[in-house]
Amino acid sequence: MERRDFLKIVGAASLVPAAHAAPEAGPLAAAASPAATVLYDDRSVALDRIGPDPTHAADALWVRKRDLPRINDFEVKPQGACRADLCIPIPKNMLRGEYFNLSAFARKIGQPVVADAGSRVWSLGEMQALGSAFISSRVAPDFTVPDHAGRPVHLSSFRGRKVLVVTWASW
Repeated sequence: MERRDFLKIVGAASLVPAAHAAPEAGPLAAAASPAATVLYDDRSVALDRIGPDPTHAADALWVRKRDLPRINDFEVKPQGACRADLCIPIPKNMLRGEYFNLSAFARKIGQPVVADAGSRVWSLGEMQALGSAFISSRVAPDFTVPDHAGRPVHLSSFRGRKVLVVTWASW
């Protein structure tokens, strides 16, 4: 299922009051529904259990450490939250027993989070820490192109000014 389609479905479902839920669903349907759904990088991960937030923050999401790799490919290790050769140190207040505060971790690394705690859906944006060096520095590599008269123009000659680069390819 595409992320956009999932968000439309969840958005529409959140508009239906609980009193109008199908009576034939009963308590078994509630038990089958996930405790939370996390959207990240074109995947939707249904979690069967999340931890309570001791601070009662509306957007806080405490996930089991063992669920973290399914969500964003990170693992909690003694040196921090690690993914491949990248480890991000995490403070002790982000850990509580078998649970990890995913929303606090996202804020720490500058990852956008949109939460609908009522619908139990959290959507996590791109992680800036995982981008390549030139993307995270936001400095484009220097290149040279001819202007309309055929004279070479270097991107570096525009340093310090905003530049719009329009490209096109025939393939």
